[in-house]
Amino acid sequence: MDIKIDASKVVIKTERLKLRAFAEADLDDLYAYASVPGVGEMAGWPHHESIGISEGVLRIFIEEKNVFAICRAEDDRVIGSLGFHYSWANEDDRYKDLTVKEIGYVLSKDSWGRGLMPEAVGAVIDYGFNELKIGAFTCGCIVKNNQSRRVIEKCGFQFISYGVYYAKQLQRHFKDMKYILINGGGPAAFIRSRP
Repeated sequence: MDIKIDASKVVIKTERLKLRAFAEADLDDLYAYASVPGVGEMAGWPHHESIGISEGVLRIFIEEKNVFAICRAEDDRVIGSLGFHYSWANEDDRYKDLTVKEIGYVLSKDSWGRGLMPEAVGAVIDYGFNELKIGAFTCGCIVKNNQSRRVIEKCGFQFISYGVYYAKQLQRHFKDMKYILINGGGPAAFIRSRP
């Protein structure tokens, strides 16, 4: 079952990162990473071709209160985002007794390959399981997005099924992979769909 999560007053710190609510002052940083071709496209949205697009997205992040700004710990510069979203598992009877949220994330291209996203996702999972008592997190990625798949698997998610994801902003379908991580479950707690 779905729940509403308000991340606007939460700050999560890791060794190299700080996850916090987005603020209006983050516009230039958001545009800096979201305007790079290939960053958004791997997550199902087109890169931002104007700062006005980033301004609209930032407004949504601030109003909906369910997305963290991923910041470098040393200077609070925003290098990505990580949000709580409605999960496909809420439509699956196998998970009807669990509170479930989807984790979605994006990271600036110049920050790829440094292990920052597993660090951020792991911290959010810890917060969600231990502080919010969420029953499970789901995550998904486009099949060709190997970087995202590696993050998901490093964080302990278990593969459930292939599916088709319609990226409305890109107006195209992608084959995707769906994963779940159940609170306290370990590897045996997931339910794999049959072929």
